[in-house]
Amino acid sequence: MRTVVDTIIGEVFERCRENRDGTLADYIPELAEVPPDTFSLCVATADGHVYEAGSSDVEFTIQSISKPLTYGLALADRGADAVAAKIDVEPSGEPFNEISLDPVTERPRNPMINAGAITAASLIAGTDAADRFERIRRCYSAYAGRELGIDHDVYASEARTGHRNRAIGHMLRSFGIIGDNPEDAVDLYFRQCSINVTTRDLALMAATLANNGTNPLTGDCALAPEHVERVLSVMTSCGMYDAAGDWIARVGLPAKSGVGGGVLAVLPGQIGIAVHSPRLDAHGNSVRGVQACRELSKALELHFLHVGRAARSAIRSSYTVAEAPSRQRRTDDERAALAAHGSRARVYELHGDLLFAGAESAVRSVEAQSDSVDAVVVDLHRVDEVGDVARRMLANLRDNLEAQGRSCAFVDPDGHLGAVTSSVDPATRGGRVLVDLDSALEWAETVILDRHCLVGRVPVSVEPADHPLFAALRPDQVDGLVPRLPVVEYPGGTTVVRRGDPPIGIALILSGRVSTTVTGPNGTTHRITTFAAGMTFGELPTLTGSAYLADIRADTPLRLAVLTPELFAELGASAPELKVALLERLTESAYKQLDTVIRGLGAKGPILAVR
Repeated sequence: MRTVVDTIIGEVFERCRENRDGTLADYIPELAEVPPDTFSLCVATADGHVYEAGSSDVEFTIQSISKPLTYGLALADRGADAVAAKIDVEPSGEPFNEISLDPVTERPRNPMINAGAITAASLIAGTDAADRFERIRRCYSAYAGRELGIDHDVYASEARTGHRNRAIGHMLRSFGIIGDNPEDAVDLYFRQCSINVTTRDLALMAATLANNGTNPLTGDCALAPEHVERVLSVMTSCGMYDAAGDWIARVGLPAKSGVGGGVLAVLPGQIGIAVHSPRLDAHGNSVRGVQACRELSKALELHFLHVGRAARSAIRSSYTVAEAPSRQRRTDDERAALAAHGSRARVYELHGDLLFAGAESAVRSVEAQSDSVDAVVVDLHRVDEVGDVARRMLANLRDNLEAQGRSCAFVDPDGHLGAVTSSVDPATRGGRVLVDLDSALEWAETVILDRHCLVGRVPVSVEPADHPLFAALRPDQVDGLVPRLPVVEYPGGTTVVRRGDPPIGIALILSGRVSTTVTGPNGTTHRITTFAAGMTFGELPTLTGSAYLADIRADTPLRLAVLTPELFAELGASAPELKVALLERLTESAYKQLDTVIRGLGAKGPILAVR
């Protein structure tokens, strides 16, 4: 099933593929020989799901993207204070390979330029050079979730031609930043830059940083959370060299590039992005990589200053109509069918700000269970903001479900999806949109019943003589009683009785729907239960002579036959056998009504205001 995320990534990939600006990193001979138009793009979520486009399994050397990873390892080995005594965290405003130190502190300005990266390599703990490199390799492998190896040809090429980096190493030694042989630190730096990765590896490395240092697929901790915070902070201000300011303004993600053509970007708590395209701009950043990240950030609304409050998962709760039934009274056959098949209608209650990451995780969760459902309700009533990409993803989810023969509805009282009216018609603007959760639960139950309950359904209408209340009476009793019942009609939306009104009698519903409702202290109206044709209401006030405890409202045009209090009292003297039979039926009906209310109140979904 192709998702909106797949589509957006594919669109970005196609637009960027036409861009052939930039040149290869020819100062490293081996890199000057790579295919210049190799291109791939990956997005990995903080729970490890990867979206891919292009040649995402092609290996290339990590180069300077290694810098934040080694810096993190140095923090873990030496502690933040010890590392800060050797490396500053300020943007340099200079090329990444500048032979210079801060004139005031006499330290490398940050760990993302070569001087800082060579210093970070010198701080890695180990018994010898081989042990230190092996710790670096294992560290990178933990980020990627697989064992990574070194490209020996690229390493040899860098070692043979890396005189500028050796000059930086000796400068660091002369200022006391490196205490041992600078050649060892520079060689370790060459080796770490020559580790092979794929774009998928880089995306999972970024997702590991987004996931607070824990690889989302393996569960291995690559870096402690307190160090992740510092690494991402430096990546934000320094990761894209002297183009960092433009990057933050237009992309808004902590990031790091490498002259091998890779770009790694992180949205903390949400996703990691990786791009590989070897052609570089004047800053040493991948041309396509920068363009792709700009377009993805815009399309997916990823700028780190626009972050949803429920970033990791937008799903507050999920349940079926078997666990959370509507307040609609059902026949025995319908209740049996819902007990057997109600698990095939599922509600997903979302909350918070629904931006890319929250929508992506929610949609993916719904799609993962789509094979086991007939109806899906997505409840947005607790959602505060819905971004454009999230709106598009929800529409795509609906279309995909409908294409599979599943039905989908949204609870959207605030109109996040653009619907201006409530409708069960899937062709309306915004799709099938309902005003409150109970209406959606009734709709989902109806989907299940239409598929799994072919008999014993609530009728559309009944004649007075055929009303189920009279099922236990003899024909002569029915014939004698029915003509004495007044028949009344109410337009939809009419309040039939109000809380505190005296009994009107036992109302037999001949057609239409009616709900009992209560109004809270803040003026919010809550539906308690709903009745349809073949059911009754008003029994308890009539039997006890007490006032109504709730309002009763006609949801649709309503037709009633009414057994008035006066007539019911008269039956005690004129037809006691008939009255006893009615009382037995009324007691059974009242018990079922109470059961419906209790089951509804025990539902996981909240009672929503009727708008």
